[in-house]
Amino acid sequence: MRRSLFMAAVAVVALSSAGWTVAPAADFLPQSYASVLADPVRTPEDRARDEARHAVETLDFAGVKPGEKVADMIIGGGYFTRIFSAAVGPEGRVTAWQPAEFIAFQASYGEALTAADALPNVDAIRSPIGAPEFPAGLDLIFTAQNYHDLHLQPFPTDTAAKVNAAAFAALKPGGRYVIIDHHAAAGSDLSAAHTLHRIDIEAVKREVTAAGFVLDGESDVLAIAGDPRTANVFDGSIRGRTSQFMLRFKKPG
Repeated sequence: MRRSLFMAAVAVVALSSAGWTVAPAADFLPQSYASVLADPVRTPEDRARDEARHAVETLDFAGVKPGEKVADMIIGGGYFTRIFSAAVGPEGRVTAWQPAEFIAFQASYGEALTAADALPNVDAIRSPIGAPEFPAGLDLIFTAQNYHDLHLQPFPTDTAAKVNAAAFAALKPGGRYVIIDHHAAAGSDLSAAHTLHRIDIEAVKREVTAAGFVLDGESDVLAIAGDPRTANVFDGSIRGRTSQFMLRFKKPG
């Protein structure tokens, strides 16, 4: 199981450098995220990770706006939960999901969820991994570095299908489903999710579109050419320097 989970001018520059191979969010007017990243809800450790995680570009790609209803799917340590809490503001709402199995596996996952739940615009859920209790009418469901976890060997083989179906049901028409994960070598089968904590980008596209979503955008801003994509992401030779992909899907309507 996974052991480690987790402005206006800057935003405009990010649009030109983010490496989209499909259009960025068409209905999103770029805004300054300076106040979001400086929000006191975020920790110094969070801010130290912003450059490596391309926080501005990621927010822009996801199209996060004030007042939205966002779900952070498998929050890990809560890095993106805190960003979303600041980004949607007091009129928005963030649902933070940490699967019950993760909490049972490692106490820190439960502690991170409890801390997230204490934020005024965040609601925590602890449902089983195959049955996320997302609220209805979401604008965005977001998951970073953990879609592959839906294919870990301890879980039923239909876990990803169930989660994708739950995401489709919870999003409003036109809602966005954004997935970031570690690249596996092209053509890798799903066993790489368990052995390497990686997944083939094409496998993700097939699974998510099979649930009814339409691919709306992808970015290579997190891609790293030097990653051979064959080492476990926790291997000291590659940890923190893995090549990752970003995909954005939309619910039709």
